[in-house]
Amino acid sequence: MALRSKYITSGASTAPQRSLLYACGLTREELDRPLIGVVSAHSDIVPGHIHLDKITEAVKAGVRMAGGTPIMVPSIGVCDGIAMGHIGMKYSLASRELIADSVETMTMAHCFDGLVLVPNCDKIVPGMVMAACRMNIPAIVCSGGPMMAGCVGGEEVSLSKMFEAVGAHKANMIDDKELLEYERKVCPTCGSCSGMYTANSMNCLCEAIGIALPGNGTIPAVASARIALAKHAGMAIMTLVEKDIKARDIINEKSIRNALACDMALGCSSNSVLHLLAIANEAEFPLDLNIINEISNTTPNLCHLAPAGHTHMQDLNSAGGVQAVMSELARKNMIDTSAITATGATVSENIADVHLAEFGTIRSIDEPFSSNGGIAILWGNIASKGSVVKRSAVAPEMLKHSGPARVFNSEDLAIEAIYDGKIVSGDVVVIRYEGPKGGPGMREMLNPTSALAGMGLDKSVALITDGRFSGASRGAAIGHIAPEAAMGGNIGLINEGDIISIDIPSNSINADISDAEFERRRKELVMPEPTIKKGWLARYARLVTSADQGAVLK
Repeated sequence: MALRSKYITSGASTAPQRSLLYACGLTREELDRPLIGVVSAHSDIVPGHIHLDKITEAVKAGVRMAGGTPIMVPSIGVCDGIAMGHIGMKYSLASRELIADSVETMTMAHCFDGLVLVPNCDKIVPGMVMAACRMNIPAIVCSGGPMMAGCVGGEEVSLSKMFEAVGAHKANMIDDKELLEYERKVCPTCGSCSGMYTANSMNCLCEAIGIALPGNGTIPAVASARIALAKHAGMAIMTLVEKDIKARDIINEKSIRNALACDMALGCSSNSVLHLLAIANEAEFPLDLNIINEISNTTPNLCHLAPAGHTHMQDLNSAGGVQAVMSELARKNMIDTSAITATGATVSENIADVHLAEFGTIRSIDEPFSSNGGIAILWGNIASKGSVVKRSAVAPEMLKHSGPARVFNSEDLAIEAIYDGKIVSGDVVVIRYEGPKGGPGMREMLNPTSALAGMGLDKSVALITDGRFSGASRGAAIGHIAPEAAMGGNIGLINEGDIISIDIPSNSINADISDAEFERRRKELVMPEPTIKKGWLARYARLVTSADQGAVLK
């Protein structure tokens, strides 16, 4: 076991480094052990992260128990719910790259021998995993766990219901008192918001891909088992360091395919496509949208968690969690059980004694919700490089839809039109110049989708965008349209009233516009001025790639 930390702890030439480490309160005995970076995204502004100090301390205890020296270093993290609907959302996806770069910086500068990554929400999880793959050192993820669902009127509720309540309030379907009840009750504990939104999707997929221990995706944030899991993660990293099992030994073609199969079975957020593409890029596995559709078309959907259904992460945990889903998929050879995981064992060994605790939240693979996966990739003349929809959250009557385009060059203009009652049944709302480059930052469109749902239009109005959707969105919401408008994509050439046809079962999305008409419009197109012209987002806009490539930086 060759330790990188010896560059700063061993030999006479490293005496200056040791003197600085002693200034941190470390002892000679601690410097003789492997140095484990514990990357904590704890902060006081993110409900999914406010308890990560406790998770971090438990991880550190586990590292010490197994003979290592834990070193906590910080990470930033954006709360998407708080950032939603204003300029803050432009920073969310972009922060993923900052997080990856900062983890790389702290790890390489301080010669850590291994990493325990302690994130919880949206972009923090993939950002940290991207860094681990990039550096290819032993690493394990230990998230903070999901929030418990709230309760309003005897019904389990989560954040998606809160945003939809705003739409219902605008439409005078609920009054101020009812809105306040939602406000006070939908988020009752710390943790990542309790539906199968992006944070919980990525925490579950870390488990499926093997970089996290069983239970990482579903054990509630407030459960004592979450603290125990963190201690075991601290112990497990020492095994990975001892055996020299690196991030890319775990995250590779077979495990990424396993994660995609679980993604489809669980009905994960459409954002998981962006993040798995980015992680695969760092793992040097050439993942593309065709592979995603190939797996989606052959993997049944076994779960309908919020916003697709009425169950939440606590219910998934009680039903057996991600390991139970993997066990069901393994019954039909839909995952590769030989893949190595952060336990030091294979998937097969991890799930050997796992069975569904109860049927309902997780369906048997013999009686799925649908024979295909929760996500679909659509192509057509306005998405020649693809687009993404969370198929499991689309009402059956909206799987095929054709209607007139209602065109907006920003999310803000679209929301204004929706709240003003200007969108009617049958319309296709088009929001553009919100992609990775055009946004910049590819804002999530939870406000417009929630407004439509809250106003009762989610089963009659479609929404398409070169931006993206929150995992809390439901309805015929097609995002990630590539090429985006700011890159000259045809979505930028759609006019008010053009007929848009969406056929999710056939994986198609097209405008009733000829190639010749597109070219005529292209010659007359005047691109809008960039919305951000300074700061690091302007730099991001210059460097970011298309959504179909994971919106990574060149």
